[in-house]
Amino acid sequence: MIRAVLFDLDGTLLNTSEGILESASYAARQMGYAALPPGAMLNFVGPPIQNSFMKYYGCDEASAQKAADVFRNYYKEKALFKASLYPDVLEVLEVLRQNGLKIAVATYKREDYAIEILKHFGIAGYCDAMHGADNFNSLKKSDIVNLCIQELGVDRKEVVLVGDTEHDATGAENAGISFIGVTFGFGFRTSDDVKAYPSIGCAADMTDIIKILK
Repeated sequence: MIRAVLFDLDGTLLNTSEGILESASYAARQMGYAALPPGAMLNFVGPPIQNSFMKYYGCDEASAQKAADVFRNYYKEKALFKASLYPDVLEVLEVLRQNGLKIAVATYKREDYAIEILKHFGIAGYCDAMHGADNFNSLKKSDIVNLCIQELGVDRKEVVLVGDTEHDATGAENAGISFIGVTFGFGFRTSDDVKAYPSIGCAADMTDIIKILK
């Protein structure tokens, strides 16, 4: 029986693409990197930002960290709240709360930024735990999940992570918890994409999560 639901943030609770893409493009220009096609830039939404710079610009770890610092400074000052709630997010969180489930957010977004944006969009008030990445990307998704589980004080057999990418799916598997994939974010596009990983269901919208948990 599921007693706690953990949510990814980018591409699951919030469409944060506008602010992230603006900040990533700014950081790339500051680093002297050539512009990427819009489709490629979308891959910067979700994974650790250092990984994206290394993957798409071929830079080393030191340069990726410098780019990440530029990205984060711009994002915090200019673009943090350039995002929108996906439909029915707050309504679904309210249903989960009314049914006695604990709620947490486990995100690759830097933790202090994540908490700010969760407060801004009215999500923080539903959360029993909120954890994110550190500045140097030393925490894996499973580490962030485990921080949430520890704070919630629940058995991991009673926990499910909801997310939109393979990083979420593998993070849940490595942490030994269940997983629900969503297809309205930035990663998974079809139910077959989700079924490639261990999961208990696929959600085409937020309300599907309630149906899966029932």
